[in-house]
Amino acid sequence: MKAVIMAGGFGTRIQPLTSSMPKPMIPLFNRPIMLHIVELLKKHDITDLVMLLYHQPEVIKKFFRDGSDFGVKITYVTPIEDMGTAGAVKAAEKYLDERFLVISGDLLTDFNLKKVLDFHADNKAMATITLTSVKDPLQFGVVITDKEKRITQFLEKPGWGEVISDTINTGIYVLEPEIFNYIPKGENFDFSQDLFPLMLQNSDPLFGFSAKGYWRDIGNTDSYREAYHDIFKGKVNLKIDEEKQDFVGKDLRIGADVTLEDASGLSGTVVIGDNSQIRGEVQIKDSVIGRNCTIEAGVKLNRCVLWDNAYVKKGAKVTDSVICTNVRVGQNAVLDEGVIVADDTSIGDDVKIKADVKIWPRKMIEAGSTVTANLIWGEKWKKSLFEGAIIKGLSNVELTPEFVAKLGCAYGTTLPKGSYVLGGRDANRSSRMLKRCFVGGLLSAGVNVRDMTMTSLPLIRYKLKTFGEVGGFHFRQSSDDPASMEIIFLDGDGLDFSSNMAKNLERIFFKENFRRAHHTEPGALIDIPQAIDFYREGYLRALNVEVCRKAAWTVVVDFNYSPASQVLPMLLNELGCNVVALNAYVDDGRGGCVPKPKQEGLRQLSAIVGSLGAQAGFWLEPAVESITLVDETGAIYDGIQLLTLVVALKLKTDQRGTIAVPVQAPSSIEQMALKRKCSVTRTKSSDRAMLEAASSSEVILAAAPDGRFAFPRFQAAFDGMFTIAKLVELGATVGIPFSRVIEEAPSRAFLQTSIPCPFEMKGGIMRKMSEDSLEQEASFIDGIKVQFDNDWALVLPDQYSSYVHIFAEAKDEKTAGKLLDDYRKKVEKWKKELE
Repeated sequence: MKAVIMAGGFGTRIQPLTSSMPKPMIPLFNRPIMLHIVELLKKHDITDLVMLLYHQPEVIKKFFRDGSDFGVKITYVTPIEDMGTAGAVKAAEKYLDERFLVISGDLLTDFNLKKVLDFHADNKAMATITLTSVKDPLQFGVVITDKEKRITQFLEKPGWGEVISDTINTGIYVLEPEIFNYIPKGENFDFSQDLFPLMLQNSDPLFGFSAKGYWRDIGNTDSYREAYHDIFKGKVNLKIDEEKQDFVGKDLRIGADVTLEDASGLSGTVVIGDNSQIRGEVQIKDSVIGRNCTIEAGVKLNRCVLWDNAYVKKGAKVTDSVICTNVRVGQNAVLDEGVIVADDTSIGDDVKIKADVKIWPRKMIEAGSTVTANLIWGEKWKKSLFEGAIIKGLSNVELTPEFVAKLGCAYGTTLPKGSYVLGGRDANRSSRMLKRCFVGGLLSAGVNVRDMTMTSLPLIRYKLKTFGEVGGFHFRQSSDDPASMEIIFLDGDGLDFSSNMAKNLERIFFKENFRRAHHTEPGALIDIPQAIDFYREGYLRALNVEVCRKAAWTVVVDFNYSPASQVLPMLLNELGCNVVALNAYVDDGRGGCVPKPKQEGLRQLSAIVGSLGAQAGFWLEPAVESITLVDETGAIYDGIQLLTLVVALKLKTDQRGTIAVPVQAPSSIEQMALKRKCSVTRTKSSDRAMLEAASSSEVILAAAPDGRFAFPRFQAAFDGMFTIAKLVELGATVGIPFSRVIEEAPSRAFLQTSIPCPFEMKGGIMRKMSEDSLEQEASFIDGIKVQFDNDWALVLPDQYSSYVHIFAEAKDEKTAGKLLDDYRKKVEKWKKELE
């Protein structure tokens, strides 16, 4: 006995689930729908199968192969064009010389097929249609039979006024080879619309068998979700690969290599596929999670389906929704009932997706957005790969080896063939893996790579100024999201990529217009371990070594397991410092260690500085660009206070020049500079704008409010290692403790907040801000800054995320708070007006 499985449909009604696979291969409890059909046939001793394919046939063939892995024999037939259901079976006629069964590959049923076959044989039928009763027969073909079960009438998708029965055609047929005499070769011919009406007209033995049991046509996304609901309720049983666990009151199935930290929040039927991770306390009820998924703490899933490689971040709440392959759901996102999110989609933090919304593949939904309608057309990817000079994404989820290899090809294509670029990475294992793939792409474009392997970004920036590289890159773990990777792109001067450079790379990447080097001309990979020696020479040359040695400071440095621990202690020792190193261990290529939370690390650092009587302590962030300082009393300086301290120290050395700070820095900078006859230049908030300003010969310091400083005499780039040495030098030069320096500096209240704001509203918000500021003294360097005598407020849209930032400065905390609150209320009001 043979069976024909119909598996050639396009799956149009069930889009977007079929965006990357044919409908029969859609997962149902982590197995393709069609595999459940194969298991049903095998259960009834039907193991000789003919699969009729048409749409994406290679996906089905790759999975099932010859069928031996599943205990069946499979023959594939692929018509060259869409021939209809009967026409497709006609294409397999040479394999069907005896009675055979036809069944759709996208059904879910537990019918007893043997009873259907026996009924067919007992009635000597030429064709038997398996029937079942449904509540809503309108979307199916209603079939009328007489008392002998002989079919007397077909009603194809009737209206309610025509319905005289609830018995419908299930798409399961038992047929004799004689039916091929009715099916014309090479023509589009359908069972329900053509063959069966013709047999009825000719009074052929055409019967209907009413089967008992479960049946569902998984024809659309609602039916797909309802099939899961029925399985959860026990209406139908099907094979589940994951092993059942021994938990009282729970039907918990767990695959291989699963990490489940806390099972207390799991209830109902929960299936977790191989290699998935459930971190911390979660609430999951009646849900199926695919392979290689990550669910973070605080997530709530209720009646959900997650396909493979999904990543759901902290605090997300998803109800009765389908999350497809390679989907990222951001922190605190809320997906209401009936949401479908197709492959390769990224949902930002704090996103709200309303009920029954369908998101088509490869969409990016900005943080803080509310989605109320289906997202079908528009951007297939992010509007921009870059956030400034950085490309950022989840390691091995968004930034995959394939993605970064293609990115390397695109970058190499923008550069002259045979040119050199400089590369490096941090100690993270994902950084090493992805950098190697990226380098492969560069080499394929005929570009040579000088590899500094594990190093810090400031060293790469410094090296780019000494030799003939045309650019550089650095791979590092994101400091604010350990699951994410950042790729920083640099120009030949060690500055961040310009917007034109980024756009040029993006254009080539999206068009895939890559240059491929001849097989004799790929780029070369060259190690340059001596780069540290060049950095050391310039580093010491830019400092007053004698002053530092004479002061002989004791400093405590928390290295946060960064590569700086291999360089900085040696340099500080040469300056005569007694260095106490914390968390200085790093293991190249093994991922280093996970740093402690910053506040915990700073408390420890403060205690050690106080107990040792050290002059200062420094917390060096893992990217080695920014620092936090602890003074001799154990007080912690970061943000605006650290910025004020560094500027005050620099000005006390009587060096004349210009200080560059971004538009949101406090006005106390100007107050201090004016007393020392120095000037201040305000820049845009972007890193490149600040570093371009630092490249000016007049600038003696470029300072950001987040602990990053550039001293152009050494290099016009943020460098935490040099900042530590420079603060030692400045402190030794002025001869007074840091605590005294900050006491003498002017103090003003500085506050800031951020408000979620979709990108499409930002223009309207700034228009209203401009109108609101018409009668005020305002500046437009970056955002809109309104001056109120010596106080000010700044509204600044974030360039890369869905937020608007508000800053306020005033003589005291109360005044600054009122100013900040006034503009927060204005922005919230303008948002409502623009909705």
